[in-house]
Amino acid sequence: MAAALASKCSRVGRSMLGGLGNNSSGLLSTSHEMTCSTFLSQQQRTFIQMRTILKVVDNSGAKKVMCIQALKANKKGARLGDTIVASVKEAHPNGKVKKGQVVYGVVVRAAMQRGRCDGSEVKFDDNAVVLVDKQGRQPIGTRVFGPVPHELRKKKHVKILSLAEQIA
Repeated sequence: MAAALASKCSRVGRSMLGGLGNNSSGLLSTSHEMTCSTFLSQQQRTFIQMRTILKVVDNSGAKKVMCIQALKANKKGARLGDTIVASVKEAHPNGKVKKGQVVYGVVVRAAMQRGRCDGSEVKFDDNAVVLVDKQGRQPIGTRVFGPVPHELRKKKHVKILSLAEQIA
């Protein structure tokens, strides 16, 4: 995968700088590196969309889920506080949910940055979700691990905020 991304990046760099001769190879490599770094940074921070793997941060029994569909979100995908439909990919053997089960979840951490009212921006290192019941209100687990943003209060997920150990 990394090799495919690197070759794609090198094609982008060559197509943008194709008219340069051999005498400016230093300029070519510097511009090529800047193009690749811009390309890679754009790929990492996107919406949570179909087939995105998310970490589960509650004690429901699931470890990782894959997004099937974003509910009540814009057409591009889900952001902080949005509800998604997901399939469990990894699970603990004696948890409440099993591998392959279709579940609902609320996005509590997203790698894509989100602006706040005071002008600051919040973004996390990973994409994480808390599993909830079919109505999307009550969490399946009884604990929530890691930081949770206070924007969930606006989306009416107060129960998740009360279970969280840290509010960011």
